[in-house]
Amino acid sequence: MRTKSLKKNKINVVTLGCSKNIYDSEVLMGQLRANNKEVVHEEEGNMVVINTCGFIANAKEESVNTILEYVQKKEEGNIDKVFVTGCLSERYKPDLEKEIPNVDEYFGTSDLPNLLKALGADYKHELIGERLTTTPKNYAYLKIAEGCDRPCSFCAIPLMRGKHRSKPIEELVSESEKLAAKGVKELILIAQDLTYYGLDLYKKRNLAELLQALVKVDGIEWIRLHYAFPTGFPMDVLEVMKNEPKICNYIDIPLQHIADPILKSMRRGTTKAKTTKLLIDFREAVPEMTIRTTLIVGYPGETEEDFQTLKNWVKEMRFERLGCFTYSHEENTHAYTLVDDVPEAVKQKRANDIMEIQSQISWELNQEKIGKSFQCIIDRKEGNYFVGRTEFDSPDVDNEVLINAAEHYVKIGDFTNIAITEASDFDLYGVPVLDSNSIL
Repeated sequence: MRTKSLKKNKINVVTLGCSKNIYDSEVLMGQLRANNKEVVHEEEGNMVVINTCGFIANAKEESVNTILEYVQKKEEGNIDKVFVTGCLSERYKPDLEKEIPNVDEYFGTSDLPNLLKALGADYKHELIGERLTTTPKNYAYLKIAEGCDRPCSFCAIPLMRGKHRSKPIEELVSESEKLAAKGVKELILIAQDLTYYGLDLYKKRNLAELLQALVKVDGIEWIRLHYAFPTGFPMDVLEVMKNEPKICNYIDIPLQHIADPILKSMRRGTTKAKTTKLLIDFREAVPEMTIRTTLIVGYPGETEEDFQTLKNWVKEMRFERLGCFTYSHEENTHAYTLVDDVPEAVKQKRANDIMEIQSQISWELNQEKIGKSFQCIIDRKEGNYFVGRTEFDSPDVDNEVLINAAEHYVKIGDFTNIAITEASDFDLYGVPVLDSNSIL
């Protein structure tokens, strides 16, 4: 039997899933560091905390495989302890305890004090807004609310994250000031639903007021909106976006489908006509706006006619950014009572068809950018290229601007004007310019 190591514990936090999980891991790491614990993100450590995702089948599978991988390392004596937290653990804790008993302890999404205690640390209330960021130094996620009150039939998020809870504006401003002091220049606002922000605290949708407070934070240059629900969207946000240069002309608004029978079954609270009008209103209010959306294909009962409606609409709307997912049949959701009747191969083909249409749209829109200059933020250097983004692009999911590092130098974390020289389906190539006429 292996004798217990006397070396100081190093805690390795492993993050799976979405940006909300990245944020939660950063809060956990900030608390651990404040307790004088040695903590790393996805590096070697003798204690491991796995922050899991439980949203759809693929994410659950990745989370389970990651847990099994670290449990095996523990059994082989390479690490001492394995803790599991996050959405999968919140949703399936009894099953996980039974199926993978070698994990030291499982924690849910709101168990941070107990998780810290298991790691030999105390939860420090005064550390609200303090995090160890894991993203490139120039941007950070700002979670403005937790949970969701929407009744969408296919979604398990309320099961894992609970009811919608907004964070107070002054708390978010304080957190943003701390991030700016560390060199963060871009805030990416995230929540399960930005549209609902403030209803619980202020008895009204208060996203516009929050934005007006955040633009006053010195050092923050870009503020980006992610995950806004279409139904009940507060239109005063568009006025702030139009008038405040710091608010990126960008919105991520997951629409999921457009055929009325599917929207009704999904419990989205809207129709094709209302959704189309909303998008037209967006583009009229902020003509430069880039709209990102996500769609689900293969939902129970989706007919070929429903899918053709969706395809034609995607062609008509010409979204600047779009992702498409196949439907995942999730236990304890309303849609789980329906028959998952679209074959997997058909789901996959429909997703591929949508992305093929989008690829062509994206290529055409990108060609229009050739010869134009854009302010870009430089995230990193990768291989032979510096990699940046325009205000119309979010990290990891959208277009990137590639600058040949053998020919040009740009500083990582800085804003630089880039003239676009070439464009592919989802990437732009460019050169740095001082002004419209001179190349650096």
